[in-house]
Amino acid sequence: MSAPVLVIDDSPTIRTLMRSALERAGYAVHEAIDGEDAYEQLDGRLLGLIVCDLAMPRMDGLSFLRLLRHHPRYRFTPVVLLSTETRPERKAAVKAAGAQAFLPKPCRPSDLVDAVQRLCQ
Repeated sequence: MSAPVLVIDDSPTIRTLMRSALERAGYAVHEAIDGEDAYEQLDGRLLGLIVCDLAMPRMDGLSFLRLLRHHPRYRFTPVVLLSTETRPERKAAVKAAGAQAFLPKPCRPSDLVDAVQRLCQ
């Protein structure tokens, strides 16, 4: 079994959908309601990957990703960022901040699972 996936999204419905898809694919899932909550959960436990929404209150996905890349334990943890905003310059900013993948939101559960499987190998 692979390391757990951390799912970060302010929508309980979206978190539930992502959790369901990932658990059906065999992943253990932890959840956070925004970037601040997620950062507070980084306690040294192993994470295989992080799936993070871009637009969230308190701390958005880009700010979280930038902080994550400075955390000694999680600086190389793969990140998939999700967003309804798909302009090329936004995607470029996400990649520049260190995300390994960008998925448009809403995304199909199969697309999410495919991205996670590809990055968790």
